[in-house]
Formats: sequence, structure tokens, C-alpha cells
Amino acid sequence: GRQGKGLRPAVMLFSCGAVGGDEETAIPAAAAIEIFHTWTLVHDDIIDQDERRRGGYAVHEEFRRRALDRGYAGEDAVRYGRSIAILAGDVQQGWAVSLVSELAERGIDPDVVLHLIRLMETDVTLTLLAGQALDVQYSKSPIESLDEDLIVGMMWRKTGVLYEFAGKAGAMIGLNTKDEGNELVHSISRFTGRCGTAFQLQDDILGVTGNVEKLGKPVGSDIREGKRTLIIYHALENADGAQKRYLSGVLGKKSASDEEVCEAVDILSELGSIDHTEALADRYVREANEYIENVPESGYKDLLLMWASYMIRRDF
Repeated sequence: GRQGKGLRPAVMLFSCGAVGGDEETAIPAAAAIEIFHTWTLVHDDIIDQDERRRGGYAVHEEFRRRALDRGYAGEDAVRYGRSIAILAGDVQQGWAVSLVSELAERGIDPDVVLHLIRLMETDVTLTLLAGQALDVQYSKSPIESLDEDLIVGMMWRKTGVLYEFAGKAGAMIGLNTKDEGNELVHSISRFTGRCGTAFQLQDDILGVTGNVEKLGKPVGSDIREGKRTLIIYHALENADGAQKRYLSGVLGKKSASDEEVCEAVDILSELGSIDHTEALADRYVREANEYIENVPESGYKDLLLMWASYMIRRDF
């Protein structure tokens, strides 16, 4: 099975339970958030031209290969793969909305359900796509034009916001309320959002230090794409002339050899850029844990805290 890690649905169900709700009720919304996440990945892989995802081919690459098997010419096969992947992502987006609407049949107030759909389709979608757009822009921007806050802000939009929604929606379903200002809703959504940003930092670390078998996606792809991750920003800010020249030559070089990528990773490591990013992820999770001090003790709260520490200790 090529499923993802299921971190977003898990935290939505834990959040629902942590406020005293029945997690069974939230299952359609948990399925919705995983499908929502998946459509963003399908489109993301087209934008980044990534060929691998979840231990197999990305959707656009899978269909490009099928087209070649059917005798399509090279460029036509690429276009076919992309077209099918765009449509597949669009289908998943519609499916996510449909799943959230099923909450109304499970005893959740229709006003709450409407509010959740509106949140998902406006706040979350617009913020997440803005993060994607910034990621695309930043990868072509001179590093001098960026700073740590801009990069973390981009990561918050790309990753943090969907985790924030997972916690917020879980708590709102558990309490059957549309009041986002509710103390528990507010605390849990801040907690999951901050953890989501830490998760992205850990993803960036794995993108340069991880193991391809475990990750199911190519290691060093962030380097070959010239992604403006915090690790790379920190390294370029702290590199000496020779290191900077080497990194600049390899970053964004699609055809970079494994040796070149390994040498770049060694430089990132020597400069303390990986440690710096790990320390920031740790700090975010510590801060996040403080946000839920007002949530009553329960097995679900323990699961939330365990989930948070897993986020930054995982190796895939």
C-alpha cells in the first residue's frame, strides 16, 4: 500500500477526543483532510517536477509512463501525464468538500459543517496556495533578498495552516461549535499549527540527510531544485567564499551527481545549518506544548503530545 503517514487525520481525531468529543463522529472530516493534503501533493509534484512520491511514481510520472507504453511521443506523454494529474487533484479537492458535508448526517450542527467547509475552501486553500506560490518564487529569488522570517512564513502557509485546520476542525467537531474563539479550539489549533511548521523543518532536514528507501522520495531533491529551505538559507548566509561558490554551483542544478549532492550536504552539516534547523523545530514543539496546558489531561492529550514529539524525531 502506498499510503502517506496519515499525520493530519490522526491529529484531527486526537483533537476531537481531547475536547471530550467522540472521534468516530469526525472520521469523514479526517478522511477529507488526508484527501485534501493529497491533491495538494499531486499538483505540487507537477510544479516541482518531482518524479517520486510515497515510494512510487508521482501521479504525473505514472501517467507519462503509461502514455509512453501506449506509443505516445515523448512530449505528448509528458503533457498527457500532467493533464491527468491536474484533473486527479481537482477530483480529490471536490471529494474533500463532499466528505466534510457528511458530518451533517452524524449529528454535527449544519452551521458548524458549513463553517468548516468555508474555512477549508477559503482560509486554508488560499493560504496554502499562497505558500506554494512563494515557494516557486523564492526558488528563483537571489538568496540575499530572503530572510529567515520570510522562509518560515512560507513554510507556515505551505504546511502549518493545514495542521492548524486539523486541530481546529477536530476540536470544533468534538465540541459541536463554530466558535473559533473557544478557548480549547484556540489552544489546540495553535498547538497543531506550530507543530506543523516544525514538521516542515524536519521534512527539510530529511530532504538532505534522509534515506531514499525510507522516504520514498529522492534525497537531495531540495538541493537539485534549489529549494530555499531554512537549511540552505542558513548555509549560504554563513558560508565562506569557496563554500558559497560550491553550493551556488550545485543548488538548482537538475543534473547534479550524487557525489556533488553529498559534498553539498557535508558543507550544510559543517556550517551547522542542519543543527540550527533541528534546534528551531525543537523550540517550536516546546512552545506548542505550552499552548495546550489548559486542555484537560486525558489519553487523547497524551496522544497529541506524543504526536508532537514524533513529528520532529521521525526518519521518514
